[in-house]
Amino acid sequence: MAGNMSAANPLRDALTAGRFCYMVELVASASMTEEKLGEIAAGIAGIPEVVGAGITSWAGGSAGHDPVRVAAIAKARGLNPNVHLTCVSKTPAEVGKFLDDLISLGLENVFAITGDWPKGAALGTVPFACDSVQLVETLAEQRAAGRWPFYISAAVSPFKYTEADCAYQYLKLEKKIAAGADFAITQLGFDSRKQRELKRYLDERGLKTPVIGNVYVLPPKAAERMSKGDPPGCWVSPELLSKIQEEAKAEDKGLAARLERAAKMAAIAKGLGYAGAYIGGTHEPERIRGIIRRAEELAPRWEELAEEISYGEKKGGFYFYESPKPAPKPREFSQKLFDICEPANWPGVVRTVATPILRWMDHSPALAHAVESAELSFKKPVFGCQACGNCVLGLMEYVCPMTCPKNLRNGPCGGTFNGQCEVIPEKACIWVAVYDRAQAAHRVDELKTYIPPRNRALEGTSSYINYLLNKDSRPEHPQPLISIGNLQPSHEPAESAR
Repeated sequence: MAGNMSAANPLRDALTAGRFCYMVELVASASMTEEKLGEIAAGIAGIPEVVGAGITSWAGGSAGHDPVRVAAIAKARGLNPNVHLTCVSKTPAEVGKFLDDLISLGLENVFAITGDWPKGAALGTVPFACDSVQLVETLAEQRAAGRWPFYISAAVSPFKYTEADCAYQYLKLEKKIAAGADFAITQLGFDSRKQRELKRYLDERGLKTPVIGNVYVLPPKAAERMSKGDPPGCWVSPELLSKIQEEAKAEDKGLAARLERAAKMAAIAKGLGYAGAYIGGTHEPERIRGIIRRAEELAPRWEELAEEISYGEKKGGFYFYESPKPAPKPREFSQKLFDICEPANWPGVVRTVATPILRWMDHSPALAHAVESAELSFKKPVFGCQACGNCVLGLMEYVCPMTCPKNLRNGPCGGTFNGQCEVIPEKACIWVAVYDRAQAAHRVDELKTYIPPRNRALEGTSSYINYLLNKDSRPEHPQPLISIGNLQPSHEPAESAR
């Protein structure tokens, strides 16, 4: 039965039991054949401490093999896959098809992420079906409906060094947990102070969701790219870059130092109380075994190692519990005025009068279009409105989510860099303004409100009409990303799983 838990899921079992565990990232790169990926999976499956492997999708913004197909290959070779499901270049229907494929292959573990912007893609050309919080919610809905016992992971990056970026990562993780995430995996960073910070943040809020720390075998070329923010969400400090370049002068090109650093990072994660370590940067079983073995040896020295592996932003980088928080900027008069204009804030008598009028106008296409045109004539120049028909300006401090290149509605992606947008680096991330304005209004906690996927059928219609007539999708009136009843899972196994 789809609603029953599968016979074995080592990843779920380890995390449920509170046993420190290891995962490995299997990069489904287009440069490797499926046969080679299968060989790699078989080798990793032979490591007893490894309870699962992340199967990447659009890693770093580059298309690779179909992650579902690679996951099926990995499973057939004895490796427990955690399939990366991104929102990149997908419609809601394609998300539904992806879930059907997972169900038909008996794959439970899903890493729900927004995904990186595809390399070289022009602005406005890449659809994102939803954001990562909405994706977690969608998976949880499927699970609650008894379709399949998805085990859901989500990403978080504590390695952010401006207040808005950092605080929003933690706020967004809280949203993901509330939406149904079973555990989290950190993005890549080499700063134990930030790892400690995230753990403290969760502990203080009584959130027991397991977190797996990212561990990476970092070579010089990758370190140089990451020092420039490539791939998005990964960052290497100038100090660490210099050290790795110096290590590369050794006879082994710095390999021993890289492996030792990865082992130290795993030992630190264990000492800090993380649930496990997620090993990337190598597919070689012997190196992975060596990292795990060495990490266990180093574990008693984790506090000493944490002092060593502390490559953060030295020039004024923000730390949640250490940095002084500047006084909030005064709230702009325009924000107070917009509050009055927001339909959610209208007095009951106004709604009572307006609703039948707008219902009557909605029956006339010409009148409904006139209302939408009047609304757009104001909202477009003021907010950058794109007539999505599902207005949530009041929930986002009057910053339009459609002005985000990925159209995110629940917080920034992991690709922000010092407050700048991943897709348009010269532009500030829109969520910086959302956070700053929420601070000024003393309602940062309200940013934890889950905003559901928009009803795409309402594009080009009046959000005022849609709101008052309950057509739109918003927190108190959510519409699911996909309709469960419309999903017809195929039970024909994929060729690679036969």
